[in-house]
Parts: sequence; C-alpha cells; structure tokens
Amino acid sequence: MSKVLVVDDEKAIVKGIKFSLEQEGMEVDCAYDGEEALEYARKQEYDMVLLDLMLPKLDGLSVCSQIREFSGMPIIMLTAKGDDMDKIMGLDYGADDYITKPFNILEVKARIKAIMRRDQRNVKKQDDGKVLVSGDIRMERDGRRLYINNKEINLTSKEYDVLELLVMNPNKVYSRDNLLNLVWGYEYPGDARTVDVHIRRLREKIEENPSEPKYVHTKWGMGYYYSKV
Repeated sequence: MSKVLVVDDEKAIVKGIKFSLEQEGMEVDCAYDGEEALEYARKQEYDMVLLDLMLPKLDGLSVCSQIREFSGMPIIMLTAKGDDMDKIMGLDYGADDYITKPFNILEVKARIKAIMRRDQRNVKKQDDGKVLVSGDIRMERDGRRLYINNKEINLTSKEYDVLELLVMNPNKVYSRDNLLNLVWGYEYPGDARTVDVHIRRLREKIEENPSEPKYVHTKWGMGYYYSKV
C-alpha cells in the first residue's frame, strides 16, 4: 500500500485530499504545520509528500530543504496560482514537482500516480544491471544511490533520474524538452526551467566546480550531456 503525507494548514483541503487518496487504496498521514510534517517524515519513508508552501511554524521550503538532508522521497509542492518564483524556488529547494492552487483533485491524483509509476519503473531497472559504473561514478540502481570516488552523494529522485539517463547515454545531447518528457513524462505541465533548476542542483552536488563541470556539460543552444571522466 502506497503511503502519502499531506501537509497543509487548511484542514478542509487536507480532509478532501485524504478522502480522495484513500479511495484509491493509499494510506494517508496528515500534518498541519511544518514542524509536524518533519516529525512524520523522519519517522516514516513516504511514497509521496504533498507539501503546502505557506505553513505555520516552518514554511514549506524549509521543510522540503530539511527533508532533502536525509531522504529523497518524492515531494510535490502546493503553490499559489501564477506565482512562478514560488514554483522555481520549490524546485530549487529539492521538490520533484509542483501543483498550483486552486487545484482539481483529479490532477493531484494523476500527478501522484505518474510519479509513483516512474519510481516503480526505476526499481525494475535493477534487472538490467544492479550497478552502473562510469569512470569514478557508481550508481547502485536497486537502492538508487550515487557514489563518486567512493563517497556517497545524496540526490533527490528526479536528480537521480536525470543523472542516470545521462550516464547511460554518454556524449548524447538531450534538449531540455527531451529531458522534461523522458524524466517527468509527457503529461507534465511544467516548462523547461524545471530541467535547468535540477541540472544546476545536480552540478552543485556532484561537481567540484559547478561553473566548470566535468560530468554534466552544456551544449550551448542544444542541451545537456554526460562525459565520462
């Protein structure tokens, strides 16, 4: 049974989401402020976290950032309608996706299911080889763990997906739209800035000097590619 954590200080919204997800056979925990959300996240690994941006005690960006210190569990941020900066900041702090308020519960369920399907496909990839080695990069695909020079690097789910795709296809240039479709899915309504944010965060984690990357490179005007070191 999939486990979801719903975090929002508007109890009516939480109640509606909880009811709808439980109808899909999911187990749902609810938190109404940022501190409570962190307590849940530290005790339980969730298949999905729905996290509102504006929360009492600790805002959603802070919660997302702190969760990323110990877990790569998927996080969807709930943001104000039309506020692009909030969306970008949510991705910048480690969120996998975002949904703008007011939202349709059918869209929420569709996004959750899409991310879970992709995660399940990623787990099945271990049948193609449990360990992916390229130069000083080692990716343990069953546990979705990254090591560079034998040092573990903590990535979010989407950061791992992007890097895995690039490492499996060295020197192949992927446009931002291609990466968006292959990693986030064709049904994803976001734009190419999502890819740019994740590439930047990925470089900050894996590159000694992100401004002069040795792993994930930019082909100006075309896209991104991985070069074996």
